[in-house]
Amino acid sequence: MLWLKALHLIFMVTWFAGLFYLPRLFVYHAMSDDAVSIERFKIMERKLYFGIMTPGMVLTLVFGIWMLVSYAWDLYGKSGWLHAKLGLLMVLMVYHFVCGKWLLDFKHDRNRHSHVFYRWMNEVPVLFLFAIVILAVVKPF
Repeated sequence: MLWLKALHLIFMVTWFAGLFYLPRLFVYHAMSDDAVSIERFKIMERKLYFGIMTPGMVLTLVFGIWMLVSYAWDLYGKSGWLHAKLGLLMVLMVYHFVCGKWLLDFKHDRNRHSHVFYRWMNEVPVLFLFAIVILAVVKPF
């Protein structure tokens, strides 16, 4: 079971790396006005989202669900912290897909947000990371 936990954590780190970096790319993309930079950001954003973030999310979920089914639900299924963690995970997945929508907006030159908006959105994953890790490690309730 430790291998499952290790793989879950590895892919969670991969996913979060993308969740931290993609909105930062959006900040720079929103500030760009030359065609070369804009096209470069489109490529970087697409590769990050589809090549790193989404596989990281999927594999985080695969190994997390595997742990839940194998042993965690029997041990912690009635614990409030696990339900809170799973709830936060679902909201984080929504954030992931919202990032995908922003990516498509940039791809089709339909961005409607300023770089300041993306700077604020860049902080969202930090809050989730703190909450999810504290729930999983401390198990406060």
